[in-house]
Amino acid sequence: MNAAAPQFIEASSPHVMNTYGRVPIALSHGQGCRVWDINGKQYLDALAGIAVNTLGHNHPKLVPALQDQIAKLIHSSNYYHVPGQEQLAAKLVERSGMTNAFFCSTGLEANEAALKLARKFGHDKGIDRPEIVVYEKAFHGRSIATLSATGNEKVQKGFGPLVEGFIRVPLNDIDALKKATAGNPNVVAVFFETIQGEGGINPMRAEYLRQVRQLCDERDWLMMIDEVQCGMGRTGKWFAHQWAGITPDVMPLAKGLGSGVPIGAVVAGPKAANIFQPGNHGTTFGGNPLAMRAGLETIRIMEEDGLMANAAKVGAHLKGALERELAGHPGVKEIRGQGLMIGVELAKPCGVLVNRAAEAGLLLSVTADSVIRLVPALIMTEAEADEVVSLLVPLVRQFLAEA
Repeated sequence: MNAAAPQFIEASSPHVMNTYGRVPIALSHGQGCRVWDINGKQYLDALAGIAVNTLGHNHPKLVPALQDQIAKLIHSSNYYHVPGQEQLAAKLVERSGMTNAFFCSTGLEANEAALKLARKFGHDKGIDRPEIVVYEKAFHGRSIATLSATGNEKVQKGFGPLVEGFIRVPLNDIDALKKATAGNPNVVAVFFETIQGEGGINPMRAEYLRQVRQLCDERDWLMMIDEVQCGMGRTGKWFAHQWAGITPDVMPLAKGLGSGVPIGAVVAGPKAANIFQPGNHGTTFGGNPLAMRAGLETIRIMEEDGLMANAAKVGAHLKGALERELAGHPGVKEIRGQGLMIGVELAKPCGVLVNRAAEAGLLLSVTADSVIRLVPALIMTEAEADEVVSLLVPLVRQFLAEA
């Protein structure tokens, strides 16, 4: 596009529902960890579609594979066998230590399916009103049920009455969990993110995860871990809970599993794998051949190119550099996260930094009002991580210096 004739993006569209507070840019194309807008301006992408573009943009191994699949078959009904489903399920089972998978199209759908699994698990045991433990600051989606499981009153406001059957507890407090469920025979599951994404990059401690696993075993509850944002190699292991050496009973996945092609999955272990029977759950688009190919190729390329090790190495480099540049600054509360899932919490709301960063050529997000979230593609290099720091740190310092 001719840079002399820039196209400016309106703050809102007369035809698209006003559901997003958008940054006033429109992206045209990408290469690796860089994207360009329709005016030709380049950005370093530290958001990756919110932890979705695992392989970055225009990956030389992924694109031909998707083109090949599109020329063969994009969609077929689940009335028929889809070979890619069995192939991708086998790969997820092997890497998770679990046994079976169900495919859908989004993280919300995966979490909704997990909630249905938990309720049917309870009903199959004779529990008429099953209850599920969920967490403060959690985010599991925006359907009525996943919204009810979410721990954010701001996103729940205006959508009541919420779905009943949830018990909310604080993070990393096993005594609070035991107290909240004491003497309650209706509890069927504990549901949480290993590292909360929308909630502000809040990790569950490894020791706490092991304690919850033990409690679920003792009380015959399902341990359901939402790995939608923190899974698929982002922390340096396939799934973030694996750092604690545990295996859940139910694990929703999405985001990075298809490197940009919409896909979701629920992986289940022996305790939950046979709860759903024909007619209990389903989806039109879930498990379509294109999405399955995207998942298979994503895993293949991640392994061929050593991207989990890269996520761990580059993530540690990025976090360390941010700590060196910002540690001790009174306006920086904490820098936390693991691998290429990093949050920088400031002492005041910092949503304005999203637009300021874009103006400086850096794409990121702010979540939980005051946490800068960095979730770039797993192909990011240390040099690119240094570039993120060089662009971001001056913006943070300037922002914190403002009255």
